[in-house]
Amino acid sequence: MVVLEAANICKQYGNKWNKQEVLKGLDLTIEKGEFVSIMGASGSGKTTFLNVLSSIDQVTSGTIIIDGKDITTMKERELAWFRQRHLGFVFQEYHLLETLTVKENILLPLSVMGAGKKEADEAFRSVAAELGIYELKDKYPNELSGGQKQRTSAARAFIHQPSMIFADEPTGALDSKSATDLLNKLTEFNQKYEATILMVTHDAAAASFSRRVVFIKDGQMFTEVMQQDRTREDHYEEIMKTQAILGGIKA
Repeated sequence: MVVLEAANICKQYGNKWNKQEVLKGLDLTIEKGEFVSIMGASGSGKTTFLNVLSSIDQVTSGTIIIDGKDITTMKERELAWFRQRHLGFVFQEYHLLETLTVKENILLPLSVMGAGKKEADEAFRSVAAELGIYELKDKYPNELSGGQKQRTSAARAFIHQPSMIFADEPTGALDSKSATDLLNKLTEFNQKYEATILMVTHDAAAASFSRRVVFIKDGQMFTEVMQQDRTREDHYEEIMKTQAILGGIKA
């Protein structure tokens, strides 16, 4: 089952006298339960691509269909409603509300959707326990480590069981152990609940946790690497080779 289908995505900034073309006709299809990473050099357009796919930014032209709905034709109110119910986000900078506890931050999507207290409490208990942060439920963000903040952010993204999880450099501000812990949890959610994840990363080690890596160069598709039957270590080596070729280094 196709969850996301993007066709001929173009994104331009500026005006007709000073135009910058960032995305140049990109196509991408993601099936339910896939864990896909997007990689590319700085300025390649990977973050812009994630932003338009996730409705944070608007395309200049092209179509993006998520769960059978073309989000490029939606008005802002309809898009906000769709985003709240169908999409989850994990950002590098966490974006937690400092005045809310861990539990209150995680429950925000369900609060917006008007979920009942019993339903919300059960969902919180489940997702917080899975991510190892249930005991932190009454703490505030300023009392947490970076890894704990990011797991709180991930719990908030997963709690309403969205159709798509968009992760923008989720390990970028974490030490190596916290990054590995988070990526292991994302993999568990992907496999256990068939969560569909699209992650932008510059880190080949992080990308090796996903089963498909899409490489972008100068706003266009360059190639993709599938894990297939490879071990994660071999998958990582293949990603590194492709990165070297992408950067103009002979592998």
